[in-house]
Amino acid sequence: MLEDVTPRTVAEIAAGLVLLYAGGEALVRGASALAMRLGVAPLAIGLTIVAFGTSLPELVVSIDAALSEADAIAVGNVVGSNIANIALILGLVALLRPTAVEAKIVRLDAPLMILASLLLIGGLVNGRLSRLEGALLLVGLIGYTGFTFWEARRESQAVREEFAGVAPGVFHSVAWSAIAVTGGLLVLVAGGHLLVTGAVGLATAIGVPQATIGLTIVAVGTSLPELATSLVAAAKRQGDIAVGNIVGSNLFNILGILGVTALVHPLARGDIDAVDLGVMLGVAIALLGLLTPRLGLARVEGALLLSAYAGYLVWLLVV
Repeated sequence: MLEDVTPRTVAEIAAGLVLLYAGGEALVRGASALAMRLGVAPLAIGLTIVAFGTSLPELVVSIDAALSEADAIAVGNVVGSNIANIALILGLVALLRPTAVEAKIVRLDAPLMILASLLLIGGLVNGRLSRLEGALLLVGLIGYTGFTFWEARRESQAVREEFAGVAPGVFHSVAWSAIAVTGGLLVLVAGGHLLVTGAVGLATAIGVPQATIGLTIVAVGTSLPELATSLVAAAKRQGDIAVGNIVGSNLFNILGILGVTALVHPLARGDIDAVDLGVMLGVAIALLGLLTPRLGLARVEGALLLSAYAGYLVWLLVV
């Protein structure tokens, strides 16, 4: 059990998490700077580059896991991240400061997140996500991204300024921006490989399914960028960005990460069972239900989300 966990395994997991966070930060800052120089609206940057960029650790880890024949970690990483993003991160955000959101999130983005969750569950019914299903998920992501850029052109100046106010610090030099993007990608790849290697070693050492490690340690670790972005936005009283970042990341996790990963290597569901998928769908539906009445989350609702996450962890690790 725990005595079988080697220092090397612990070091690989810790180093992987640090490198994933650092690489993701560098890539998002560099890409945001390049996008601004190309005249992309801050709102579109916030809804796409930042939201999707915070999901890049999940992408790197899932592809590396799939190529390492650790499909359960690849799928569990996405399913667990989507659960943690809503129940853990938005729970913490609402406890820190009650949030208000734009009506668009309730009207469009959150329902699309639920639809994407249903598509994923449907694709995994037969126990495997094929290349064709991965391609269909990617088509959905392309459509969502295009619509987001089109919508950004119609937003009010106040909304544009709000997103510009929380845009990540960027580089003023094109050369440094390009270096940040390239270096960030390389660091992400290295961090993802270390985390997957350590996670497989940990699962083997303590005798638990790889899916459990993917749904917990790997999922929470790769969600650290979402946590940082959402907490900063909440502290600045910009709850719609905090919630929008999570909803956008969850959409990208399913449509982009599993879409790309399934194209590279068809994915077997493995030990990811109906309860895990049901919790992922359930927290997505619950979020929409909590947001709808007042277009926001109160502290008591944040506590409910955190309690739900704690209950899921108890079921996963103890029961």
